[in-house]
Amino acid sequence: MGVRGRKRERKRNRKRWIIAIVVSFVVLLVGGAGAIYLKLNANIDTFDSAGISKDRPAETKADANGDKAVNVLLIGSDTRSGENGKLGGSGSGAIGRSDTTILLHVYPDHKHAVGISIPRDSLVEIPPCLLPDGKWSKDQPSAMFNSAFSMGSTAKGNPACTQNTIEKLSGMRVDHTIVVDFAGFASMTSAVHGVDVCVPNNIYQGDLNPNLGHKGKVVLKAGMQNLSGQDALDYVRVRHGVGDNSDVGRMLRQQAFLSALIKKVKGQGMNPTTLLPLANAATKSLTVDPGLGSAAKLMSFGLSLKGIDLNNIQFITAPWKYAGARIDLVHPDVDNLFATLRADQTLEGVNASGKTTPSASATPSPGATVDGTGIDVSVYNGTLTTGLAGKGGDLLKSHGFTVLDTTNAKSRDHAVTRIEYGTADETRAKTVAKVFPGAQLVPLNTHGINVVLGADYAATVAKGGTSASSTPTPLPTNISKSARSADEDPCSKLSYG
Repeated sequence: MGVRGRKRERKRNRKRWIIAIVVSFVVLLVGGAGAIYLKLNANIDTFDSAGISKDRPAETKADANGDKAVNVLLIGSDTRSGENGKLGGSGSGAIGRSDTTILLHVYPDHKHAVGISIPRDSLVEIPPCLLPDGKWSKDQPSAMFNSAFSMGSTAKGNPACTQNTIEKLSGMRVDHTIVVDFAGFASMTSAVHGVDVCVPNNIYQGDLNPNLGHKGKVVLKAGMQNLSGQDALDYVRVRHGVGDNSDVGRMLRQQAFLSALIKKVKGQGMNPTTLLPLANAATKSLTVDPGLGSAAKLMSFGLSLKGIDLNNIQFITAPWKYAGARIDLVHPDVDNLFATLRADQTLEGVNASGKTTPSASATPSPGATVDGTGIDVSVYNGTLTTGLAGKGGDLLKSHGFTVLDTTNAKSRDHAVTRIEYGTADETRAKTVAKVFPGAQLVPLNTHGINVVLGADYAATVAKGGTSASSTPTPLPTNISKSARSADEDPCSKLSYG
């Protein structure tokens, strides 16, 4: 073989060698990632979707670009089972209770998000829930909100029951539910190397354990602190010794901590390199709905939030007031808050639908005529407001609809108006919905169209209107001003009193 031939052979060998190295690297990389994902998948626990109510708000449909609002229910469980007893104390037993509940609403434009904290002691309706023995519980018209999670008295809790309760309260369909326990929370904070938060004043041993009988040593010092593990858990759980010692005051610090955690993760870069260690820590103690039951789906959801600026991520507590030892949610303020989210409006009234102009199916402005010719409708009063079904029937008649009946609904506690319809009546039901902007479209295994009027329509009638505006009533300024953005001063809005 000549010199040139030997040179060509060496070049071919070198090229093959480089290709072999690249191929080997790719195999190792893919194999390693696969091993990581398999490990994460093995960590994830899912709850049975059989417990999710069949009578629930309609699923939000994606627009032409595939964008849609996403509602994620975040539940913090205070179960003391397993490792959790070491972190939170074992005095409360192993039964899972919801210590924290936040409904995270990601708007269709994926540039805005708001998390709504629901006070655990607030009195709400808990609809029928599936119990461990396979039976369904009875409807509870006025029960403590956090008792939904403990229905069935198991260590894992009842996430589906809490999801049913939130959907009943908000009129919004929950797309995903995530439950994290003490151990999961502590390990997540360690995975990001701590979170920088503001401690409003010195926290003592006696504040964390009121049964101690004395003040004890300082556990958390006042001022800015980097907290992880047990210290982070103490910060978000402490009630006594700060502000008015209330659970709702503690929720403000939980919102501040989540804001700081989001800021930390986004600051490190929302990419697989950053999210994988966090996911590895979180999934060891996560319980999720089947729709999030894989590492790939969890990572995909996390990465979908990377385009939201910190100032457009907000947290707010559902409007509330004390009712003795319990809490009442303030109506119609809380109803209008959820109506605002359903209408793709931010707390400040900004359109976050991702659309610059109304779609062809958008509801006409108040007073516009809807052609209801040839459409039969039955109207039901889903509230305790006298004569509401008649008023709704008269409104439909004014638009040419044929009203078959006006009477009271079996359940008189509907917060949001519903348009119930059989599958063959979907198009006609959408025409009916134009008369009641903001109403839920609910497909049922039946025939015909029913309008079940809710508190939102009753409030409109009380103000002298007929149909609701396509834009919800602006929220009171005290509600929007009480919201915390993720880039807010870490030492502000940390307690009541």
